Amino acid sequence: MTKNNLLLALVSGLLLAAGWPVYGVPVLLFMAFVPLLLAEKNIRTSGRKRRGLKVFGYAYLTFAVWNSITTWWIWYSTGFGMFFAIVVNSLLMTLVFWMYHLVARKLPSKIHLVFLPALWIAFEKFHLNWDFSWPWLNLGNGFSEYTSWIQWYEYTGTFGGSLWIWIVNIGVFKTVEHFIRIKDKKQLSRGVARNVLVIAIPVIISLFIYQGYEAPAEKVDVVVLQPNVDPYSEKYSLNNRIVAKALTELARDSVDADTDYVIAPETTLSEGTDIDNFERSRARAVLQQLPREYPGLNVITGADFYRRYQQKEQPTATANKIPGGGWFDAYNAAVKLDNTDSVRYYIKSKLVVGVENFPFKNVLEPLLGNIMIDLGGTVASRAVQKKRTVFTSANGEYGAAPIICYESIYGEFVTGYVKNGANFLAIITNDGWWSDSQGHKQHLSYARLRAIETRRSVARSANTGISAFIDQKGDVLKTLPYGTGGALKGSIALNNKQTFYVKYGDYIARLAVMVAVLLLLYAIGRKKMKGIG
Repeated sequence: MTKNNLLLALVSGLLLAAGWPVYGVPVLLFMAFVPLLLAEKNIRTSGRKRRGLKVFGYAYLTFAVWNSITTWWIWYSTGFGMFFAIVVNSLLMTLVFWMYHLVARKLPSKIHLVFLPALWIAFEKFHLNWDFSWPWLNLGNGFSEYTSWIQWYEYTGTFGGSLWIWIVNIGVFKTVEHFIRIKDKKQLSRGVARNVLVIAIPVIISLFIYQGYEAPAEKVDVVVLQPNVDPYSEKYSLNNRIVAKALTELARDSVDADTDYVIAPETTLSEGTDIDNFERSRARAVLQQLPREYPGLNVITGADFYRRYQQKEQPTATANKIPGGGWFDAYNAAVKLDNTDSVRYYIKSKLVVGVENFPFKNVLEPLLGNIMIDLGGTVASRAVQKKRTVFTSANGEYGAAPIICYESIYGEFVTGYVKNGANFLAIITNDGWWSDSQGHKQHLSYARLRAIETRRSVARSANTGISAFIDQKGDVLKTLPYGTGGALKGSIALNNKQTFYVKYGDYIARLAVMVAVLLLLYAIGRKKMKGIG
């Protein structure tokens, strides 16, 4: 029996990995948890000692296999970061499943099989908002390469996908469990048919939405730049003025009088600059040559900024101490220039754990010291801003959402730009840290989810790839491949309307949190069941 449970746990991990983008087949996600659920049921009903510990061990195997196969590519940027992400994320997922096991020992199956998806979705929501945030493997992301299946994400966001996966997994589990118990092939056939319908009906609805959706007629002409500068050996040693000159030269062949935006990648201006002095910098003067030449043009680029403070006391919660005295805040920023004298800024607000922010800094830094991972530039915690800034065009007719790299993983976060008036999404990123691996491909793929949720076209500028245009149905229209320098020109549709998801956000997750808490309290207050659920 132990060997069977071990195999079941291993199969679950392999199925989850085999269903994941960008090469996976997502239909496997609909049955991926079934082997692990069978193993848990075997252990729970065995009556043996240390059942909780055994469930914990098998669940950890499942999630470690899934995490390892799908996110191993973090190794290219940091070996420690890869091991930390895999070990900790697997542990968190295991704790969720272990908690389900404890509740399942006290409640009947009709209740505890509701608790499981509610608890998992509550965990995914939590994983979006705490200091160790790493929502890369939130289940709803698993359909990012099959966007024709999930056009209804404009109503539910990715949590609709997570709920869908769990509903089918539980249905398949109950079907298999019933067949094992009574060996009735007719009942098995009916159960399989029901589960196929639960998969098929949302897909059919989505296909109807996909075929019927028409983007608004108004469009904007955009040029996205892909400098293809090695972030390890070259990027952070370049002078900002030289970089700005290279960007204008890269853009010049593609820009004309009809071009509305030129978009350059994250931290393109990587030489740290005092944010209060940027408007007087030579790099700004060079970049502004294009909008001076084409008055309707807007230029968006990423930049590394800082602000120094001379006082003895820490001036802000995010400030870093300078060894010789004083403090400074570091910013991963987006900048917008046009033919006016004004400069608009947006400060990246969803930060990469261990690279851009020190999680639980006040508690851990006194114990561990500064263990920030150096991926070029300044090794320091970054400051953030609360409001989602929209870069309105010089003529005031439309607005771009300056989404910086990792921020594009966060669905409800991105809706903040749309609520503030963004007509399209401008994602700027530097994906060269992960080499030519699954990492940058998954990152591009997830941007397709944001397009559907918000019904906003995406213009994506990546330093080393993949730069792309994505339409409002999540279809990739044009790309510049990884490792290729150049400019990509396109005309993308604008949109002024707000989707249901933009208006109401992660309501499914909020309901899941409420259900999970109520059922947990009920389980705690209920005496242990004598029978088996």
